[in-house]
Amino acid sequence: MTPRRYQIYDVFTDRALAGNPLAIVHDAEGLSAEAMQAIAAEFNLSETVFVAPPSHPVHTAAIRIFTPRSELPFAGHPTVGTAIALFERDGMQERTGGTAILVLEEKVGPVRCAVTRTDGATAFAEFDLPRLPEPVALSAEPELIAAALGLDPDDIGFENHRPAAWSAGVPFVAVPVSGLDAAARASMDAHAWLDIAPRIGSTIAYAYVYCRETVDHACGFHARMFATHDGIPEDPATGAAAAAFAGQIMQHDEPLDGDYRVWIEQGVEIGRPSAIRLEIDVAQGQIGAARIGGHAIRMAEGTLSV
Repeated sequence: MTPRRYQIYDVFTDRALAGNPLAIVHDAEGLSAEAMQAIAAEFNLSETVFVAPPSHPVHTAAIRIFTPRSELPFAGHPTVGTAIALFERDGMQERTGGTAILVLEEKVGPVRCAVTRTDGATAFAEFDLPRLPEPVALSAEPELIAAALGLDPDDIGFENHRPAAWSAGVPFVAVPVSGLDAAARASMDAHAWLDIAPRIGSTIAYAYVYCRETVDHACGFHARMFATHDGIPEDPATGAAAAAFAGQIMQHDEPLDGDYRVWIEQGVEIGRPSAIRLEIDVAQGQIGAARIGGHAIRMAEGTLSV
């Protein structure tokens, strides 16, 4: 048995016991994909990251990301949490004066991350989207989407927002609802969802329910994410969904050219409040680039004997 270090970080939060917990397994060389999947199931968090040396010498690390049931090519809270964990593990704050650029090799491709931390503050990481959001065909009528989420048809939509599917590496169905009351009543019927959700390869699109009404008035949107079919009844914070959501914002809100920035709250209903920052560089009515950012804090560490 090979001892392997692991850490647990709470991500998209600046305080303990909030945000989205993430397991990070360091020294993952020699682990098969099957072993990684089994370890992720053992942790039973929404995602577990396995860190290995990069294939390109100028990159920081190679990472693989697993849910309790499958591997993902890309995910937001694992990217933010791992970037901050490596920044802290490798003493980058002392060497760089509090700011560092890291490149993580993910299945989706290299992901550039900027990590900053000042004395006494919780570290903050922001990454460039490795892929800009693209539309995914969605044939399900709003009534069927509502039924799969335990909602009434009248709960679906607000202003000009209507359901649509997007992917920036992982597919999501963005489901606008009328407000916080409708969002609180949402729950996924996994069997009904499998009948209507679009797929990209073997990946079934997750449900991303959102509204304009928020609990924290500093946020622009309130969101929930359900992936019951993938072993995640509800995710406290989903950076990949926020990345895909950039496409929904561009289509329906049509932000003006320049820097568009918004905070998205998530996890409120399950007692894990999270805050995700989405930035979009808008040029000629299109997304030129986009970034996802958030804080993370270390909660635990130990050793695996596998």
